[in-house]
Amino acid sequence: MYQPPMFNEERIDVMQMMMKNHPFASLVSMQAGKISADHLPLVVHPELAEKGVLRGHISRANPMSKQLDTSIEVLVMFNGPHHYITPSWYPSKAEHQKVVPTWNYIVVHARGKIKFITDTDWMLAHLNELTKRNEKGRKSPWKVADAPVEFITRQFRGIIGIEIEITDLQGTWKTSQNKSEPDHQGVISGLNAESTERARLMADCVVQGKKTT
Repeated sequence: MYQPPMFNEERIDVMQMMMKNHPFASLVSMQAGKISADHLPLVVHPELAEKGVLRGHISRANPMSKQLDTSIEVLVMFNGPHHYITPSWYPSKAEHQKVVPTWNYIVVHARGKIKFITDTDWMLAHLNELTKRNEKGRKSPWKVADAPVEFITRQFRGIIGIEIEITDLQGTWKTSQNKSEPDHQGVISGLNAESTERARLMADCVVQGKKTT
C-alpha cells in the first residue's frame, strides 16, 4: 500500500482499535494459482500476539479451505470512515483556484498466514466473542446459547475456523493533515453541513487529526 509519510500510521494499538471498530474485512489470498477475495467479519485479539491475532470462520464449501496456497501470506484489508472532499470547501479556492478534489479515508492492512481450525471448543468460543461484540448495546442481546444445542452443533458441521497471527500492519489515516488551517477547518464545516452519518464520522476524524479513528 502506498503511504505518504504524513498519512502513515504506525501505532499498533490505534490500528487494532480501528480493526475492532470496523470488523468487516476483505481477505485476499492466493488459491489454486489465482488471486481470490473473501469478505467476512474478523475479531482482533491484541492479547494473543505482538501485533494481534485475527479470528473468523468460513463455510466449509468455500474453496479457500482446500485451495489456499499456505506458503503465501494473506492480506486482510479493513476500511474505516471515508468521504469525498470537494475543493469548494477550501477557502484557498477563492484566492488562487489551485485546488483539486480528493478522498479522505482510513484503512488498515494486516498480513499473516492462515491456520484452519475445526476444534468445537475453539469455534464456540469464537462465535460467542463475535456475537458478544456485535450484540453489545442492544436492548435484548442475542447469545449463541439462545439457540438449541443440537441446532448449533449442526451449524458447526458447515463452517471452519480461521486464525491469522498478524506479522505486518500498515495503517493510512488520510484526514486532510496536509491542508492549511483555513482549508482544514473548511473541510470540517463542509462535512458537517452534509448532515449524513458518513460525513459526520469523517468530520470527527478530521477534527481529531492524524492517528485517530
